Amino acid sequence: MTMTMTTTLPPDDRMTAMPCRFRLPLCAALLAVAGAAAAHDYPTADRVVYVQECMRTHPGPHYEMLNKCSCALDRTATEVSYDDYITAMTTVNAATIGGERGAEFRDNASVQPTIKRWRELQARVQQACFIADPVK
Repeated sequence: MTMTMTTTLPPDDRMTAMPCRFRLPLCAALLAVAGAAAAHDYPTADRVVYVQECMRTHPGPHYEMLNKCSCALDRTATEVSYDDYITAMTTVNAATIGGERGAEFRDNASVQPTIKRWRELQARVQQACFIADPVK
């Protein structure tokens, strides 16, 4: 013989007791968080590589730069699909290859808009996440 026990919990009156003027901003904040979570999903390994590269390029206090670089990736993910991210990263990285192999990308006019858009995006997200330009 099995016995099931049901209990009735008292209603949660916190939301109903909350004045109307607070409900709308609270709902808007929850929707904003949900929107950020709905950003393009990048595989964890690619997220880690991006953040590590960002931290290497922009040295600073470890925990601070971890958060700033994660912020930059999150903002990038809201604007660029994963496929476009891979295309841009591949193009930009290939253009940095020295010699003739890299010249195929550096001198190719068809990839220059991709490189330009990527660099502009990175400048915007780094500024938004308070990442200073690396010391040269």
